[in-house]
Amino acid sequence: MADVPTIALVIVVLYLLSSIKILREYERGVIFRLGRMLPKPKGPGIILVFAPIDRMVRVSLRIETMEVPPQDLVTKDNVTVKVNAVIYFRVIDPNKAIVEVQNYLYATSQLAQTTLRSVLGEVELDELLSQREKLNVRLQSVLDKHTGPWGVKVTMVEVKQVDLPDMMIRAIARQAEAERERRAKIIHAEGEYTAAEKLTLAAQMIQTQPAAIQLRYLQTLIEIGSEKNTTVIFPVPIDIFSGVRSILDRYAQQGSAKPAGEINPAEGTKTTSTEGADEKSA
Repeated sequence: MADVPTIALVIVVLYLLSSIKILREYERGVIFRLGRMLPKPKGPGIILVFAPIDRMVRVSLRIETMEVPPQDLVTKDNVTVKVNAVIYFRVIDPNKAIVEVQNYLYATSQLAQTTLRSVLGEVELDELLSQREKLNVRLQSVLDKHTGPWGVKVTMVEVKQVDLPDMMIRAIARQAEAERERRAKIIHAEGEYTAAEKLTLAAQMIQTQPAAIQLRYLQTLIEIGSEKNTTVIFPVPIDIFSGVRSILDRYAQQGSAKPAGEINPAEGTKTTSTEGADEKSA
């Protein structure tokens, strides 16, 4: 039969071995000794927890990722949408995370859901779709303010998805199409304005330099000659018609003032002036 001291020694050794706890680098141990919490958490490394006097609660200091379930909310412009988000947070004060709140994970999840509905319900649909970064910062600020007393730091909040009704999706598509058509018309009008402005400058330059129009006609001939066309219509400068018209007018004026004694080829008779006849009769 074993000696009593030996049995006692074995019991003490087993007790000491069971009291040894190993905490990882990202873990801290909140120790309650006779119901009172020790001022500083233990870890990382090897610590001693003497049960039943001491009780240890492990707390992870790593960043936790929590997905907020889809929430039905009504925006400021009375549009019903369904929104979900992702929250990133970590424990910065293990003592507060254990003492101040019963379950900081569940409490943070519930607070995130209510905050998501209240904050996003104060904005319009266009702002919700186009200014997510601004809303993410606002959500993070509100959540961090409420979780600070729990020793929990909310590092980032991201609105993950916004589900719209089918009717609203079609309305947004029509609005986007109308916006694209508006931009296309504006760009076309600006192009027409620029082209008209350039044509006006070109006309002014041609007016000051008449030789420029001749060079343009020659360039047109070169361009037409490079194409395999059966019929070529070449525009004649208006200046040519002006010159021809002035020549015709000059010949018409000369023909109207016929000299005396001129034989009219149509009548075949010789015409005389009345002044000569009056002199002979005198």
